[in-house]
Amino acid sequence: MAPNTESYNEDELEAPSWLDFQFFKDVLSAHENDDQVEIIDIQITPATAKGDHYASIMFRAAVEYKSRKGDKSFKSLIIKTMPEQDGHKKQMLSESHIFDTEINMYSTILPKFEQILLEVGDKTKLHGPCIYYSLKPRQVMVFNDLLEQGYTVLRDREPTFEEVRCAYLKLAKWHAVSYKLNKEQPEILKDLSYSLFDLPKIDEDKFFLNGMNIFIKMLDAVPDLTEYKPYFEKILPHYVQRCRDTLKEYRQNPQENAFYVLCHGDFHVKNLMFKYNKEDGTIEDCMLLDFQMSNVGPMPNDILYSIYQMLSPEQRQNQRDELIYIYFSTFTDTLKKLNFEGELPTLVEFRKQIFRHKYYEFFLLVTFLPVMTAMKGANFEISKMIEDRELRLGLYYNEAYLEDVRNILKRYLYLGYFDDLE
Repeated sequence: MAPNTESYNEDELEAPSWLDFQFFKDVLSAHENDDQVEIIDIQITPATAKGDHYASIMFRAAVEYKSRKGDKSFKSLIIKTMPEQDGHKKQMLSESHIFDTEINMYSTILPKFEQILLEVGDKTKLHGPCIYYSLKPRQVMVFNDLLEQGYTVLRDREPTFEEVRCAYLKLAKWHAVSYKLNKEQPEILKDLSYSLFDLPKIDEDKFFLNGMNIFIKMLDAVPDLTEYKPYFEKILPHYVQRCRDTLKEYRQNPQENAFYVLCHGDFHVKNLMFKYNKEDGTIEDCMLLDFQMSNVGPMPNDILYSIYQMLSPEQRQNQRDELIYIYFSTFTDTLKKLNFEGELPTLVEFRKQIFRHKYYEFFLLVTFLPVMTAMKGANFEISKMIEDRELRLGLYYNEAYLEDVRNILKRYLYLGYFDDLE
């Protein structure tokens, strides 16, 4: 049955021709060490809904096959590959390092992190298995389908406090392992150096460059927000550079007292899957996904990103500080369990470093949050919101976004974010 075209990204409605019987025979033969695998049937559908992701395209394949022993088996697989249709997505990503990065994460880094945790009695799983990957003749990765293991993606609702807490606990352990490794064996993480602002042609991309201009025009047009306009006009000429400085700080201008970790790089709710107890519905686990932007950088980066890309407006306003405390406490507790011998980071210093990277917050507020807000209320395709100027302009007048902005700007004012702007 053909998929409902209104529910999926346009570039995932038709699978590329190379996803054929021979491809899946090669994948399963390699994975199961069986050169006599015989593919019986394949059913390919889009793997994700509109708004779930942007970088890469993804398909779900239901594969029926026969092994050397003659036994019939069935696997549900997720195939992740580069966009092939011409357009903004292909232009932005085709020459990037995102697949090199993610393959390194799945094949080397994350298994090592899990082993380090296991050695101190922590059985935390940081990733699902990647059963096949290749960079040539095309960039592609194949995963076991986590739906088969009871994990689901959140759709049509905000994450609960417990779901965010679960994600922050897992991120904190990841950050702790990477903090220790980066202090003791930095060569292990040296290749993970490509952030959002290292994407090809990012310096020419209107989506990333024009958000502040649109935001300032909105402030001018909304009477009760106009008082904030001078602050953002002041930073307009250089806020993108300041944001870039944050993401590239570790490689270009490391600070003596800064905390550096391996950042996920795209830590939002659509890059998580959750598993619940079948009897009482309580959350049992969450699994992190999509490591294409993982890079060593300032420790606040993932937290700041998630505040604007994962938390609900109510959580941003009322539970942000509690969640940061939960995250940081788990981070330091994990370092202790790992027998980290250096000086432990402090929450006071971490909060100072969050403040120091306030320009990254400004960028997230004016560039990504309008899109994230719109995705919650309508069946939008991310590429449409990025490429359609008129559609994008309208996002800034979404009443839900405006109310969120009112609360956020008031917080900025009270915390001194607008003092000493450069």
